[in-house]
Amino acid sequence: MKRLFATLLSSDLKSPVYNFGILFFRIAVAAQLIIVHGLKKIGVGVAAPEAVPNPLGLPPALNDIIAIAANTYLPFLIVIGLCTRLAALPAVCVTLTGYFIVHANDPLAVSDVPYMYSVSLLLIIILGGGRYSLDQYISKKIK
Repeated sequence: MKRLFATLLSSDLKSPVYNFGILFFRIAVAAQLIIVHGLKKIGVGVAAPEAVPNPLGLPPALNDIIAIAANTYLPFLIVIGLCTRLAALPAVCVTLTGYFIVHANDPLAVSDVPYMYSVSLLLIIILGGGRYSLDQYISKKIK
């Protein structure tokens, strides 16, 4: 179990350039997600909090919690590289829902935003946090 957890956290690609690229990419994507989508959902910088679409018909409170966490709190974990892969999962679920359900009939110029977030978050899930993350620090301590 300990080895599995360490494997899930580890994502060092052995090159400082690659690892800096992963650091920059995960910070850029997560910060953009927080600033552009997350803060509006909690009412920061706007007159009223943004209404969260509920295409799956979940209970409204649960839908809001998932959307706010996926767009505000969990991207912060991605920025610092803590449980990076797990933190990106709810966000990618929300963006894929936006792409395949909310924007299913929209032109590509409208649906490209959830598509690009989905692809970016999937890359973060695949690559993990990289060497410059709390995941790597914890992984080394476990080993």
